[in-house]
Amino acid sequence: MGIFTRFRDIVSSNINSMLDKAEDPEKMLKLMIREMEDTLIEIKSACAGVMAAGKRIERELEGTRSRVEYWQGKAALAVSKGRDDLARDALVEKRRYTEKAESLQRELKEHQVLVAQYQDDMVQLEQKLGGAREKQRTLVQRHIHARRQKQAQEEIRRIENSEAIFKFEEFENRIERMEAEADLVNFGRNKTTEQELDALIVDEDIENELQNIKSSLSKDSQQMTQS
Repeated sequence: MGIFTRFRDIVSSNINSMLDKAEDPEKMLKLMIREMEDTLIEIKSACAGVMAAGKRIERELEGTRSRVEYWQGKAALAVSKGRDDLARDALVEKRRYTEKAESLQRELKEHQVLVAQYQDDMVQLEQKLGGAREKQRTLVQRHIHARRQKQAQEEIRRIENSEAIFKFEEFENRIERMEAEADLVNFGRNKTTEQELDALIVDEDIENELQNIKSSLSKDSQQMTQS
């Protein structure tokens, strides 16, 4: 397949439509990008060759035009010396170089048109390639996201179906049992002397507070009787 045929196929292709029909869109997109990159390299190489040829034509054209001027000067010199025969010969040479210069000028113009076409092709292909690379980046991100999501779901199912939950509940029950056993360690034991003294202090405080309440109520009752 020629470079221009591949270029036309690539530019006219609908990437989204092709990816929708592909069994492996990511793999197909990689192949498309590689094809575009290879085609772009070939177009740039061909363009560089045409530009180099154009430079050679320009140099040859410049030299040919110099020869035209040279023989024009020789013809004028021959006429000034009364040598019309030599002047005629000089004009023949001038015409030969003039025709060559005109031919080179046409050839140079053709090369310039071809270079412009190559450059336009490169711009189109670069744009197409940029779109494909952006599409590839999006596909890769979606692939990574889907893979992580799948792994997360598989991990959730694995945990739900494993004994981890049951072991956790069993461990929680063991802790609760240990806490209950700790609460029962001193249950039913005789109070120590220190504990009994602490209890007496508490009882004395309660009795004092009770007496204060009674005294307050008694005073209120006496005030009501007197009034």
